[in-house]
Amino acid sequence: MCIVTFSVEGEQRMKKHNYLDLGTAVDVLNTINGGMSEPQMIVNHNHEGREIRMRIPGISRDSLHVEIHNNSLTIYHYTTLLSQDMMIDLPRIVYSKVIPYFIDINKISAHTEDEDLIVELPYNRLSNGFHRDLKIQE
Repeated sequence: MCIVTFSVEGEQRMKKHNYLDLGTAVDVLNTINGGMSEPQMIVNHNHEGREIRMRIPGISRDSLHVEIHNNSLTIYHYTTLLSQDMMIDLPRIVYSKVIPYFIDINKISAHTEDEDLIVELPYNRLSNGFHRDLKIQE
């Protein structure tokens, strides 16, 4: 908890020992459960579609999961948490976005290359419009 004191002149000052407590609390919150490495992600665009290349330091590519659910693409891995003497696997989401209409959701694929996870998002050719003349039945 941070305490702010006011002097007679109206200046705001924070007590030094409370400031150090706050700094320590923030540091502990940032490292709970070992902290989290920021994913390294590159999105490439070409005439066929998009490609997401992802690498997460400290997480093996075999631990990553790619899932499409309700038109959202999610990349996650499990982290184990000890709670009341029980080991619980919890998903830690590193990427989650709605798939745009111009991506062919049925043709999305994922594979690995070196230490990278690669998710290929091919364009939906029908997103530019579809045309067909219909024969009128009598």
